Amino acid sequence: MIHSIKKAITIFSLVIFGSVVLYNCEPDADTLGEQLFLDGAAQGNEESFDITAFNINNNDTIQSDASKLGLATLGAFNEPQFGKQKASYFTQLRLSTYDPDFGTNPVIDSVVLVIKPTYASDSVKTNTVDDGFTFTTATDANINAKKVVNTYPVNKYGRAKIGSTTAPFNIQVHEVTDFLKGASDRAASNSDYNVGALLGEKSFDGNISSVTITKDDDGSALFTASTPGIRIKLDNEFFKSKIIAYQDKPELQDASNFIRHFKGLKISATQDDGYLMQFNPNDLELIMYYKYDKTDVPPATKPQVAYAFALGSGNVHIGHYEYDRAGTPLLSEVNQPIGTIGHKKLFLQGMGGPSIGVKIPGNTFTELRNRYKNDRAAIISAKIRISIDNESWDSKAPKLTAFSIVDRYIDTTNNKEKFKFLSDLLNLVGSNNFSIYKAYLDKSPAYYDFTVTQSIKDIIETKDDVTINPEEYIRIDMGSFLSNSQTNALVGANTTSRAYARDRVVFVGSNTTDPKDKKRAHLVVTYGTKK
Repeated sequence: MIHSIKKAITIFSLVIFGSVVLYNCEPDADTLGEQLFLDGAAQGNEESFDITAFNINNNDTIQSDASKLGLATLGAFNEPQFGKQKASYFTQLRLSTYDPDFGTNPVIDSVVLVIKPTYASDSVKTNTVDDGFTFTTATDANINAKKVVNTYPVNKYGRAKIGSTTAPFNIQVHEVTDFLKGASDRAASNSDYNVGALLGEKSFDGNISSVTITKDDDGSALFTASTPGIRIKLDNEFFKSKIIAYQDKPELQDASNFIRHFKGLKISATQDDGYLMQFNPNDLELIMYYKYDKTDVPPATKPQVAYAFALGSGNVHIGHYEYDRAGTPLLSEVNQPIGTIGHKKLFLQGMGGPSIGVKIPGNTFTELRNRYKNDRAAIISAKIRISIDNESWDSKAPKLTAFSIVDRYIDTTNNKEKFKFLSDLLNLVGSNNFSIYKAYLDKSPAYYDFTVTQSIKDIIETKDDVTINPEEYIRIDMGSFLSNSQTNALVGANTTSRAYARDRVVFVGSNTTDPKDKKRAHLVVTYGTKK
């Protein structure tokens, strides 16, 4: 994730930790208009206004190359509202040293790929699997020890269990036969690449483990394994013919030759339903263990060597996402005409799924501006309120904590779609009790509020012409803004976790038969006037 952030062109000096925290209490007013009536008693009013809320069809695709892919996703999840989502992952690998010398008569013992999924570190299950373990040191000393295995469940999104049985998860690793180009090249999530030999597979039960060996006498650690992970044994013969056999040949002598010789790996799951899990692509490990004949110093020996390939930064990383929306409510709704009343339901999903657009009608701005000019009615807060559609989505589902909200417009110099931060995020992030969105899941209906206070005030308090450009609207996406790892500053309006955000939710739209329906998407404005 860090390397992708550093590639962004513009870094805004805008600290956001705490600004997107969700609260379950009533929001305090933003107090932006209080300067107009500090010298006298003020009266506050809350009023709802119509908006046009609609689905944005992203055609189930998104940029998912190394510059965007903070986490790689693996697995599948099929549910009634959004349909089936299946995720796999492509990566290059490079030699850790070029023109390697594997010694005389090298023989591969094993090749292991290690995947390190995100996991629930606070849900550890500890088992002593061998209380009479003997640990042999480098000097061949034997120490009485205890072997302890710590097991953790991976973080799952979807169907972790079917009935009472943990859903099976069969992971496969294939050789990629298409050239994946360079790490800085753009790649879309619906791009597919040809694969060749199956190099290895493993049945996974949803848990990962680490091993610790401690002394019996004082409990001190003799050995602690690295981060818990999934170890998949790969085909020895393939690496013998692809790597060992090419010793001293041009294919192993520089990076350009090697990534055309060994084009990459695909990691995928065979299941069509279950859950989605994630891992940091830069944390993958691929290790080849082999022996060779060492004869320069008698007596001849066969030392074992561990050769690690480089799978981290500098390689191509591509998230590949497949969708089957057939027969889903999403498919029937997202392509409906928008008109002036929007859609009945709003479907929000990361990883290339749909986004939400919100247009505020011109007559709403005109009404608020007239009140500001004639009655000195200053806006204290303005929120876009969208309620969870509890008829199709469980409001008690896990709280969503990763939204981004931007201003969408057309750049007239090149007629291209562009995005920028809302004025609220640029100007109000340090204000007391400010957050760009808040959740009220204990309400009926449960809803989310998105802050647009400054954005509304900028129009009605500074512009005589409140004509709204139809090409400009507010866009809400699943996935949070990313910040610079050193400065905590937002990187840019386009730099979010949307490319790997697994969450999704169904909201009630603005197209409802009852204009007083509390569930409909609407704008809530609190304004103050002098008595």
